[in-house]
Amino acid sequence: MSKLVQCILLVLIAAPVAADAPSTSSEKVSETTIGGQSELPEVHVYKTPTCGCCGKWVDHMRAHGFSVKTTNMPKIDHVKAMNGVPQHLSSCHTALVGGYVVEGHVPASDVTRLLAERPAVTGIAVPRMPVGSPGMEGPHPVRYRVLAFDSDASVTTFAVHGP
Repeated sequence: MSKLVQCILLVLIAAPVAADAPSTSSEKVSETTIGGQSELPEVHVYKTPTCGCCGKWVDHMRAHGFSVKTTNMPKIDHVKAMNGVPQHLSSCHTALVGGYVVEGHVPASDVTRLLAERPAVTGIAVPRMPVGSPGMEGPHPVRYRVLAFDSDASVTTFAVHGP
C-alpha cells in the first residue's frame, strides 16, 4: 500500500473521532473517574518521526496516566485540517482524545479538565512551542495560554501557565 493511501486511510479513520459531539456534562473530576469513566481515554498523537519535543510531550502524558498511541507521518497538516485546527493555532503535533483535538504542548492537567468538563468545543491548543510547556522545558520559561477553539473559529482562553 502506498504512503499516500496509508495517509488517506489514517485521516479517514481519525476524522470521526474528533467529530464526535462532546456532551455538555458538568461532572466533577476525581482521581479515579473522568466524565463517568474509570480510565482515561487513549490519546492518539500524530507527529513527524524526527520531532524530539513531541516525544517529550508523549512522555509527559504517559507520566500523568494517559495511554498514548503515536502515528509518525512525514507531514501532519492534513490531520490538522481534517480535525478543524485553525492554522494560527497550530503546533508541531496533533492529538485526538475523547472526541476532542489537542494541538501542541498542552499540559496533561488541562486535557484531564477538558475531559471532565466536556465543553462544547472542538479542542484545545497551545500555539507554536512556548518554552516551559510540557515537552518544551528550558531555563527561561514563558507565560503561555491554552486556547479552546470550536468549529466556527471562536477562540477563548482555557488556561494560563507559566511565570
